[in-house]
Amino acid sequence: MNKRIIGGYKKDIATEYLIEHGYKIIDRNFSCKSGEIDIVAKDKEYLCFIEVKYRENNKYGDALEAINYKKQQKLFKCANIYIMANKLVENLNYRFDVVAIKGENIELIKNAFGAM
Repeated sequence: MNKRIIGGYKKDIATEYLIEHGYKIIDRNFSCKSGEIDIVAKDKEYLCFIEVKYRENNKYGDALEAINYKKQQKLFKCANIYIMANKLVENLNYRFDVVAIKGENIELIKNAFGAM
């Protein structure tokens, strides 16, 4: 299978996992000039911008290691564009979560990194 098909499948798994853990999915695959946000969801009072990372094994490093400073900056810019495009309130509580999938294991990291 190619990476795009596998990535879509893993995002589907992550979406189901988030729903099972009380998240309300609002959007998927939001693209802008700065990049893409895999999943946008509500978790209680938070709007969550969620990055899904998949690794079959640790051969190329841990899934979380792939979300380096540069990637975080892109996600932050993209989240700001999402907030503006959807005219969301200024005092919005939001955070960046990560769903890390390694093989069959799924880990949800809430507030994985802060705003830049």
